[in-house]
Formats: sequence, C-alpha cells, structure tokens
Amino acid sequence: MRVGPGENDERPGETGPDDGFRAAGGPPPGAEPAEHASPADPPPAVGAPDAVASPAEEPVGVTNGTSAHGAARNGGGSAAALWSAPDWDPTAPDPHPAASPVPVGTAAVGPAAPTAPAAPAAPGASPSGWEGPPSAPPRRTHRWGLGAYIVVEVIFLGTSLLISWLLATDGPPAASSLAIALAAPTVLTAATALLITRLRGNGPIADLGLTPTWRDVGLGVAFGVGGLVVTIPASVLFVAIVGEDATSAVGAVFGDVSASVPWAIAVFLIVVFVAPLCEEIVYRGLLWGGVERLAGPKVAFGVSTLLFALAHFEFTRTPLLLVVALPIAIARYYTGRLTASVVAHQINNLLPGVVLLLGLLGIAPLG
Repeated sequence: MRVGPGENDERPGETGPDDGFRAAGGPPPGAEPAEHASPADPPPAVGAPDAVASPAEEPVGVTNGTSAHGAARNGGGSAAALWSAPDWDPTAPDPHPAASPVPVGTAAVGPAAPTAPAAPAAPGASPSGWEGPPSAPPRRTHRWGLGAYIVVEVIFLGTSLLISWLLATDGPPAASSLAIALAAPTVLTAATALLITRLRGNGPIADLGLTPTWRDVGLGVAFGVGGLVVTIPASVLFVAIVGEDATSAVGAVFGDVSASVPWAIAVFLIVVFVAPLCEEIVYRGLLWGGVERLAGPKVAFGVSTLLFALAHFEFTRTPLLLVVALPIAIARYYTGRLTASVVAHQINNLLPGVVLLLGLLGIAPLG
C-alpha cells in the first residue's frame, strides 16, 4: 500500500502500514482501501522496530461509538496498533455488571428488609386473611319448657269437652261427628305446639327435627315393624289377663257405628296418619324439647314415654301403652329427629286402623 508519493518498494528492515493488515490476514470485511488513508500519516522510520501502539493510542474496538478502523481514518495511530488485540486483564472487575438471575425456587440470600408489624386480625377472621364462604349463624337454644306442654294439654282437654258437648245427641253418634271429635282437638293442639316453637324457638324444622329424609323414613319403618314384634304378643297377653276391659277407647266409641265408605276411609286416615303426626309433635316434639333443655335427652325419653301413656286416659291400658311407646321413643332418641318416630307411630297404628275401617264398613265386628 502506498503511504507516500514515489515510494513503491519496501526497504529491508522497514515495516509499513500494510504489515498490520497482512499479519491480520488482510483487511476486515468492509474496510476501505488504503488509498483513502490520510496522506498526513508519516512513514515509519527506516530500521525502526515494528510499530507498537503508544499509550496515547486507543485500543481496538468501539470507543465512544467509533471503531478502531474509523480511528485510523481519522489519524489515530498506526494500522498495526489499531488491528492488534488489546491487553485484557481477566481479574479486572466488570465496569458494567449485569444483575445475576436468581434460580426459580431459590430464596435470595441476604438480610431481609424490615417489615412493619401486621395489624391484629379481626375477631373471627381467618389467620391467612381469606374470609372463605359465609358461615351460617349459630342456632339459638329454644326458650320453652314444661309450661308450653301444659298449655297445649289444657287446649286439648278444653277442645275435646267443647266438641263433645256440641255434637252430643240422644241417639247413636254419626261417623262424621266422631271423626271431627277425634281429629279437631289433636290437630289444634299440634298447631299450637308448632306456633310455640316458632315464637319461642327456631321453628319446628330446626327444634323438632321435622326434616323428612329417606334415612329417617327407613329407620322409622324398622323401629315400627320391630315394635309390632313386641306389641302384638304384649297385646295378646294383655287381653288374656284383663278380658273385656282391654278394648281401646276408640274401639269402644266406634263399636256400634256404621259409616259410608268415604267417612270410613276418613276415620282410617285420621287414626293411621293424622293422629300419630299430631301426637308426636306434642309429646316427642314439644314435651321432649322442654325436658331435654332442663335435664337432657335420657330424662326426656322417660318423661315423654310415661306422659304419652297416661295422656290417653285409659288407665287400665297404661302398661300396654308403655310397651307401645317404647319403640317410638327409641326411634326419636336414636335419630335425634321427629320423622322416624312419626313413621314408627304410624306403623304401630296401622293394624288398629285396618280393624276400625273394616268395622265401620260392617265387614268385621269391632267388639
């Protein structure tokens, strides 16, 4: 390469600017021809050693946005110095350190920044801060006792006496009148008991367990059928011991009465379905709940069973009624709800209801 006019041959011992390009294997891609070099660059001295970069010359690379080749164009040092590798100290600190990535799942090492103390949690709040689904409010305890049972029992006796006086006749009573006299006091008493649970408690569903489920129905059937296994032999034994006085009060009232098919079916439904439901609401619902609140479920079991047998006012049959009431009370005690005892009571009344139906239709005698 020409570095001066008239000097085409290289002298021995001289090193020209082309040597740097040849040592580096030729100009890099994109480098401009030597003819464009500045004529102001002086030739190296004869016999001088290879040109080396002076301390004032910039190293190879990009400096302040200008490449080394660009620096040569601008007269910044010789070509050999521009294209030689710069000195690099591997132990020197990085002037622009990059942030070291923290591996996933690895906690950063170092002192934790101080945090403000957490505010105290509100009463009933979750420690994690998640409130969760709203919980149902706690059920309050009912506020009725034995006084509620006394009230409904008085209503039952007063209603029974009033209806008997209104329907009294000189001749034999009609089946319709007897059906009303049988159903009205019982239904009115049960309705009063349900009203008390609403006014003095949480309502019949919560306080009496009147939530029919297939499980309770099945248990009621089991206790009812199991009760028949016990009560039927007990009834046969009782009739053999007592004799004619073993007839129930209902059988004695309907003994000489005949009825049409609709009224006979109505009496059957009252005896088998309506009366057991109403009696269970009063005795193993309202009475049971009042005693249980004062003395616990076991005492409620005994008191309700005894008063159930005495409330029929058939004192001769009281021992037999105690046997009848035991499986029903066990169903109530075992499930803690009223549905099972209602079903057990209805099964217990099924056979007497069928006998009464046949007697009213004149198919079988009631006496």
